[in-house]
Amino acid sequence: MNIEKKKTSPALFVRQVRQELQKVTWAGRREVFVSSAIVILLIILFSLFFLLTDQIWSFSIKKIIQIGSGF
Repeated sequence: MNIEKKKTSPALFVRQVRQELQKVTWAGRREVFVSSAIVILLIILFSLFFLLTDQIWSFSIKKIIQIGSGF
């Protein structure tokens, strides 16, 4: 199983990269803005969810410890 690798010159490589980059469909300004806004909104929502969940667990565990210790 002899696989020969073609060696390309650096100039040819750069030319091929430029050709491939011309084929890329770049996101528009509005699409980037909307996507970024959605990500930021979801980060805030998940942060609030985990903060609330943590506070509930913390309160519950403290109450269980207080009941168990007799205070």
